Amino acid sequence: MAGASTAAAVAAAVATATAASSTKVSSSTPYLTSSSTFSSSATIPPPITMSSSQLPWTPDSPMQIGFVGAGRMAEAIAMGIIVSGKVEANNVMASAPSDKNLWHFQNLGCRTTHSNTEVLQNCSIVFFATKPHILPIVLAEVSPAVTRKHVLVSVAAGVSLHTLEKLLPPKSRVLRIMPNLPCRVQEGAVVMTRGRYAEKCETEYLQNLLSVCGLCEEVPEAYINIHTGLSGSGVAYVCMFSEALAEGAIKLGMPSGLAHQIAAQTLLGAAKLLLQSGQHPAQLRSEVCTPGGTTIYGLHALEQGGLRAAAMNAVEAATRRAQELNKQS
Repeated sequence: MAGASTAAAVAAAVATATAASSTKVSSSTPYLTSSSTFSSSATIPPPITMSSSQLPWTPDSPMQIGFVGAGRMAEAIAMGIIVSGKVEANNVMASAPSDKNLWHFQNLGCRTTHSNTEVLQNCSIVFFATKPHILPIVLAEVSPAVTRKHVLVSVAAGVSLHTLEKLLPPKSRVLRIMPNLPCRVQEGAVVMTRGRYAEKCETEYLQNLLSVCGLCEEVPEAYINIHTGLSGSGVAYVCMFSEALAEGAIKLGMPSGLAHQIAAQTLLGAAKLLLQSGQHPAQLRSEVCTPGGTTIYGLHALEQGGLRAAAMNAVEAATRRAQELNKQS
C-alpha cells in the first residue's frame, strides 16, 4: 500500500466521520478529550551507586560523556540527559567534521571539537552516533585511544555487536542502543543490548542515564532491528498519520494551524491513555465507538484504505532494511 493512498484513507476517514456527525448527533457518544497541557511523563530515577572496583572510572568524579557524531540523534540524547539534570552540559563533549551540527551542542553549553580522538581522551562513556557506513572508518581512527576505562555505545543502525567488537581493541566494553527522536523531549523509546565484555553494572548505569530520555529497556540484540522498524522509524509514520489527520480537517474547512495542533494533541492524548491505562489498543478503540456513530464510520474508511496492513508492512520493510545494513557491515 503506497503512502499516498494510506494518507488519503486517513483524510477520507476524517471526512467520513465528520459527515456522519453532521447527519447523526448523539449526546451519549463518548469522545476521548484532554484539556491538559503537555507535560513529560518520564520520571528521573535515583542515581546508581557503584564502587570503583565495579566501574572503569571513578564514580565520585563528574561523569564525562562524549559523542562522536553530532547529528539529530546525538543531540536528542544529549538534550535528554542535560535537560533532566542527570549530566551537566560542561561534562559533555561532542565531535563532528564541521561546525554544521556542533552549534546545537554549543548552544546547550557542551564542549565541542573536530577531533574524534579528543573525545576519547576526555570522556569515559562515548556514544558513536555516525552514519552506519562511516562508523568502521571512525572506529579505526579512534581505536588507539580506547582503554579499559571506556564504555563505548553505538547508536548506528544495522551494525552488530560482533562487528563492533571486531573493529575495536580486544575486550572493549561495547553496547548497542537504538533510541528515537522523542528523546529530545524526554519521551523517547530506547532499547539497548551489551557485548561480551560489558559488565552488568555498566549496563545498569547506562540504562539509568538514558531512562531520563523516556522508556529504556535492555533487550536481546535480535530485537534491535525490530525496534528500529517499530520505533526508530515509527516516529516518521506517526508524523505522516498526524499530517493526514490534519489534512482531512483542512479539506473540510478547519484552519491549518489549528488542525495540526489538534491532530498532534490527539496522538499525544491517545498515547498517554494507552500507557497509563495498560489496556490493549483494541479495548480503548472500542470505548470510542458507538453503534452508528461517527467513529465506526471513520474506522471503516481506514480499513477500506488498508491502514492496518500498510502500518504492518512499514514496520517489516524498515526492519528488513536494518537487517540488510547489518549484513553489509
